[in-house]
Amino acid sequence: MSYGLIRPLLFMLDGERAHNLTLSSADMLHGLGFLRVFTPGIAPLPTKVMGIDFPNPVGLAAGLDKNGAHLDALADFGFGFIEVGTVTPRPQPGNPKPRIFRLPHAEGIINRMGFNNDGVDALVENVKRAQYKGILGINIGKNFDTPIENATSDYLIGLEKVYPYASYVTVNISSPNTKNLRQLQQADELNQLLAALKQKQTELADKHGRYVPVTLKIAPDLDEHQIQDIAERLIANKIDGVIATNTTLSRVGVEHLKHGNEAGGLSGAPVRAKSTHVIRELAEALDGALPIIGVGGITEGEHALEKIQAGASLVQVYSGLIYRGPQLVADCVDAIARQ
Repeated sequence: MSYGLIRPLLFMLDGERAHNLTLSSADMLHGLGFLRVFTPGIAPLPTKVMGIDFPNPVGLAAGLDKNGAHLDALADFGFGFIEVGTVTPRPQPGNPKPRIFRLPHAEGIINRMGFNNDGVDALVENVKRAQYKGILGINIGKNFDTPIENATSDYLIGLEKVYPYASYVTVNISSPNTKNLRQLQQADELNQLLAALKQKQTELADKHGRYVPVTLKIAPDLDEHQIQDIAERLIANKIDGVIATNTTLSRVGVEHLKHGNEAGGLSGAPVRAKSTHVIRELAEALDGALPIIGVGGITEGEHALEKIQAGASLVQVYSGLIYRGPQLVADCVDAIARQ
């Protein structure tokens, strides 16, 4: 009810201003001890995935807290896990503003942020300062000006720097807002990247005496052959999990709406069916070899259950929070629990 009153005011602001205002307000309310008053209680639903004990299977997707600067406030929302980033080795401003566009009639969002972040060192310092002790995923990417043929070096830097502080690390090769990034999903490039990451993960596990799972985040704009190919390479390189999916380049169903043809990745309700289809195809191709984290278009509790039924072990939300508010987390947990 509280969010229903606030949302029209937030929607009067530019998307990025509303985003920043929401996070700063959440930080303030958390500091005063009031934030939990505005967030629903979450029933426990323990779920073990990748050797990690999650208090519930509903997490926050990467992108909302790019620099890991709001962990303590976000923890009050009751997520079973929080993923921060995408973070790059060096700070970068991202693409020119405006770069976030709401499509309210479709409950969608188009963004072309471009991995704007303060760099991996700043994120690590934020994580170290936070009181949050829950499950933390850290999402890593490459800098926009790193040539695609040198992308692996950026991912290895990111993995090494975040490894001691992460519960799991996500390798983002599927954002449509960094030039040529999705090229890394192609067979040869992907195989080389995954092999290098696996070798580095093994070295870091020995160094720190602790195994941190690595997941790969993929796009929804993949055909069945590409999904099968990615699945085979994930298995061959013993990657721990896969996140399906990122935002879509498709504009089917929104092209007639204001901002519907803006450049960037489309998320929210319009990507729901594409994401679920990829999860279903991926689950068949993987045949249980590694778990799937389902994300894309979850705006109701039943949508989270849909992802689980398609083959996901965990789910993540982001755009749905913009339209539904904190109640969405509880609704998703409740829907999955009813299964």
